Amino acid sequence: MDLAEAPKTFAKGVDDRFQAATPLRGLLNKVFPDHWSFLLGEIALFSFVVLLGTGVFLTLFFDPSMKEVAYDGEYLGLRGTMMSAAYESSLHISFEVRGGLFMRQMHHWAALLFMASIIVHMARVFFTGAFRKPREINWVIGVLLFLLGFFAGFTGYSLPDDGLSGTGLRIASAIMLTLPVIGTWLSAAIFDGEFPGHVIIGRFYIAHVLLIPGILLALIAAHLGIVFKQKHTQWPGPLRTNTNVVGERMFPRYAMKQGGFFMAVFGVIALMAGMFQINPIWLFGPYRAAEVSSASQPDFYVMFMDGLVRLMPNWQIYIGNYSLPPMFWPAVVGLGALFTLPMAYPWLEARKLKDYRTHNLLQRPRDNPERVGIGMMALTFFVIATISGGNDVIADKFHISLNAMTWAGRIGLVILPPLAYYISVRICLGLQQHDRQVLAHGVETGIIKRLPNGQFVEIHQPLGPVDEHGHPIPLEYAGWVVPKKMNRIGALAPAVKGFFFPVEKPAEAPVSPAVGGPAKREEIKSGR
Repeated sequence: MDLAEAPKTFAKGVDDRFQAATPLRGLLNKVFPDHWSFLLGEIALFSFVVLLGTGVFLTLFFDPSMKEVAYDGEYLGLRGTMMSAAYESSLHISFEVRGGLFMRQMHHWAALLFMASIIVHMARVFFTGAFRKPREINWVIGVLLFLLGFFAGFTGYSLPDDGLSGTGLRIASAIMLTLPVIGTWLSAAIFDGEFPGHVIIGRFYIAHVLLIPGILLALIAAHLGIVFKQKHTQWPGPLRTNTNVVGERMFPRYAMKQGGFFMAVFGVIALMAGMFQINPIWLFGPYRAAEVSSASQPDFYVMFMDGLVRLMPNWQIYIGNYSLPPMFWPAVVGLGALFTLPMAYPWLEARKLKDYRTHNLLQRPRDNPERVGIGMMALTFFVIATISGGNDVIADKFHISLNAMTWAGRIGLVILPPLAYYISVRICLGLQQHDRQVLAHGVETGIIKRLPNGQFVEIHQPLGPVDEHGHPIPLEYAGWVVPKKMNRIGALAPAVKGFFFPVEKPAEAPVSPAVGGPAKREEIKSGR
């Protein structure tokens, strides 16, 4: 048999037995739209891959034990100090394992980027309406991914058993104790007795390296599978309809671009890990239950919860022999509402608008002002709560009263979200009015014309022909040279036209040698 025919014969033999050619061909020919905003989800995916790789490395050297040992490592500042084996192994990774500190910091930065990209990706999905039918379940999966990332991060930075992570564990124990009836039982079950016990690090270790990553992997696989099964959303425009996707095939161009993008994400995380210190556990010292670390702020995606707890007034509610502590409302009820309401939002909006159609085309945020207002309310609430999570540090560094910072946060949570809603809705309505003006009068050119009666008016470029890229072709204005910025401003024209009037194919360019054609020039000259 000819050696050149061997691969073909082998592939044919495999396909005869497993019939893999047809589904593989469909997978490789899958078309993805090309837009920068669609890469936000890829950043989360690639950060998770980095998390898995660095986490495996750290697992090889970490000892999840709370057994008391005397430190005898390289860090002189703690030599001879009694500490848990978990904290000792964390110091060992940082100072004695080659590349250990780099991998620790890379793992931590990847976790921060993972959560940040999930938040930004969900904001893009929300503001553009990408969660509408048939993608409601994928939206729910996205919310669950953030919730699981929340707990993965909390269990992760609790493992070193340093002063900062121990303070976070103390807060978690206090939240458990606020639960009516079952609070004390739950805390005793998790900590195996009174806080902090001797087993919590080992239990968090199993949750952090096995249970939560396994569920995250399953949800990410389901998320990607649904994206592959359903068509990817895309922005409206020429040739783009609700039943097709305009973009690039998965293989080879899209796959090569994603490979390059993964290396870019990996490089940025590695650069941050090498240049920017994060979580210096050797400065916090080992955790002692009777001690609280100063400036003990968690990561940003947990800090909003800390801020809500700090802002809650001291309202103790008694019901018979039971009481509801103030922390119960922000930490239990608030956290539950912050995740259940977003998961239910796709169905709530569809019911309100009576819109049960399938949507594969995205909306510009301005086209749904109420949704933008709700989203900005949520983001404003999140930012205020996050800032309040560090109000003690802000008060100390800027010499502000901590009481004043607390009341500023409380007032801000009540006033600023509704104000953000109102401002966002008004901006969206103003942009809609601008679109109507563009449709009626054309795109602003910056060229001023004087009428016979002495009045000065600005010449507008009508929404006319476009080139092969969908950009409007600049018109000649009675000998005037069209400024270069006209091409930038004019780029709005096909987008606006595509949103209001779906275009099946780009309009043909005018045949006349003079760009725009004589008829167009005559319209401009006559002032029509």
